[in-house]
Amino acid sequence: MSGFGIFDIAGSALAAQSVRLNAVASNLANAETVSGDPASVFRPREPVFEAVPMAPGSDLPGVRVSQVAENTAAPRKRHEPGHPLADADGYVYAPPVDAVEQMVNMISAARGYQANVEVMNTARDLALRTIGAMGR
Repeated sequence: MSGFGIFDIAGSALAAQSVRLNAVASNLANAETVSGDPASVFRPREPVFEAVPMAPGSDLPGVRVSQVAENTAAPRKRHEPGHPLADADGYVYAPPVDAVEQMVNMISAARGYQANVEVMNTARDLALRTIGAMGR
């Protein structure tokens, strides 16, 4: 593996954390959407990361999103008989999104993203210093 593989590894982590941040944004944006049918309620999504091991003849190691899983928890049932989307019994159904959990997930993803940006910046600085030292 060349010394520049670190950019590919950190880049794969940046891409994965970006998917995670987008999923959190989608979950928070749809947290208060309601439906009159529990089957049609928005399902929160969460990416599932998978390590890509270094093996002979394969791509560089890193991380990738193997799937984006939907939450299977039951929707929250609220009695709001005056709501235009209420069912015959006066209930509306909201997605099982915990805003605090989503915010923690967002902070974690943002810090992971930031850490990988720092890895890339450090690797770039070291490469530039090495090239500069070789030119002397």
